[in-house]
Amino acid sequence: MAIHRFDPNFTNNVVNAMGPKTSPRLRQLMTGLIHHVHDFARENELTVDEWMQGVQLLNWAGRMSDDKRNEGQLVCDVIGLESLVDEITFKLADEAADAPTATAILGPFFRADTPYRNNGDDIVVNKPKDGEMVFMHGQVMDFSTKKPLVGATVEVWQASTNGLYEQQDPEQTEFNLRGKFKTDENGRYYFYCLRPTPYPVPDDGPAGKLLQLMDRHPFRPAHIHILATYDGHKPLTTQIFDRKDQYLENDSVFAVKDSLVVDFVPRKDDPQAGLELNYDVKLVPEAKTNGA
Repeated sequence: MAIHRFDPNFTNNVVNAMGPKTSPRLRQLMTGLIHHVHDFARENELTVDEWMQGVQLLNWAGRMSDDKRNEGQLVCDVIGLESLVDEITFKLADEAADAPTATAILGPFFRADTPYRNNGDDIVVNKPKDGEMVFMHGQVMDFSTKKPLVGATVEVWQASTNGLYEQQDPEQTEFNLRGKFKTDENGRYYFYCLRPTPYPVPDDGPAGKLLQLMDRHPFRPAHIHILATYDGHKPLTTQIFDRKDQYLENDSVFAVKDSLVVDFVPRKDDPQAGLELNYDVKLVPEAKTNGA
């Protein structure tokens, strides 16, 4: 007869406490979570003091989070959870040899209130002296039909060369290096931005503290965030990475995918930008339901 060091019935008692009105999906998720968390505690003989440090870390992340920064999400990033969930979500989507644009994590510095700009606008309101200007352009198309999507929204945001997004930096104008664009009659978008540069994950919160405790470097490779949306299609959240960046192989949040690595090429006869980037986006149609 097996001898249990800890109550062998405790975890099942917690799982079975869920009532009949619990949705099937929530029951599945909570059953798995409870089992994994309880097994983790038993296997590592987690003490009250250690558990309380974890609780305090979560509370710290909550206190730091607002509509301009999501520190809880950043904690998930540095342990690879958001990138893993992103991979799972992308794999569950319909895939083919000519795949839709790959996804990547949203990141903690997305702003839902970013304003629309006109195609051809310059999102670099505050020009850093060490910045390289880029003319970024591309076409948004339907993955299935390959037809251009007119009026699709392409939202972009990036950090400045000092490693800070505008909401982190009082020296930057609000919404600097951010913008939403509507595709034109050919499904194209285009604007001026910076060639992205690598930057460290902020060290003023629990995510940075975790990286220090795990003896890991904090750097993210140079990237530009993209959120593309169009009615009747699945929203696309992704990031694109500079091929010449030194942190592609060891991104501190594990978000790099090979298909998201891009090349910035020289641009001629443009006084506003010495580089350009052509990046097309393929959006997957939403599955139709019966009666649709």
